Amino acid sequence: MKFDFCGKTVLITGGTSGIGLASARMFLNAGASVMIMGRDEKRGSVAVQELAGIGPSIMFVQGDVAKVIDCERVVKETVSTFGRLDVLVNSAGEYLEKAIADTTEADFERILNVNAKGSYFMAKAAISALKSSTGSIVNVSSDAGINGNVNCTAYCAAKGAVTLFTKALALEVAPHGVRVNCVCPGDIFTPMLDRQLASSADPGEYRREMESVYPLGRIGKPEEVAGVILFLASDNASFVTGAAWSVDGGLTAV
Repeated sequence: MKFDFCGKTVLITGGTSGIGLASARMFLNAGASVMIMGRDEKRGSVAVQELAGIGPSIMFVQGDVAKVIDCERVVKETVSTFGRLDVLVNSAGEYLEKAIADTTEADFERILNVNAKGSYFMAKAAISALKSSTGSIVNVSSDAGINGNVNCTAYCAAKGAVTLFTKALALEVAPHGVRVNCVCPGDIFTPMLDRQLASSADPGEYRREMESVYPLGRIGKPEEVAGVILFLASDNASFVTGAAWSVDGGLTAV
């Protein structure tokens, strides 16, 4: 299946690493101009250097999705730079594994702000431009946005919100030709997973235990999620909206 994003602009939050970075590379290869958003200027510079020369244009803009003013500024800067916005990928996210008894108000607010609030207000800021281009939004939710996970109440609350927000917004903007979908990955080899493994007493054993619960017997790759994001954003998925696509090696099919 070929994807053609020539002449189109894609904005990716959390675009400096993991699924966001893999998505940026794929959109560039498909001919899109890409703006990646992240909190860290240094990581942004490294990502731009890594992706330079792949597609028409790759740029980085600093911003924190947990701040509404940054969401609005980044969307405006993207449209001002490229003249349009066709795809928003909400990939910025943060993980928390804690029992509810140990989860503080600050923990809860941080996880909800980055995952749920960030996706919500990035979408709100982008809707006007996406209506003009009859574009689309792809949110990155999680298997934890479909099923409950042990000791992940705050994260499940945040990602569950992203999944249902996707469906509700899809209905709201469908009359304008804007499509909204989400992907729900399982464990993927990203810096977030690296930190999770490193925090365990025995990373090797923890990884083996993690892989054992997947029917396909392994952890996923960022490119495997990015490929689904590319499809959902493309004209090949022109009749797909309000969908939550599992990319989890069969985890939620059990």
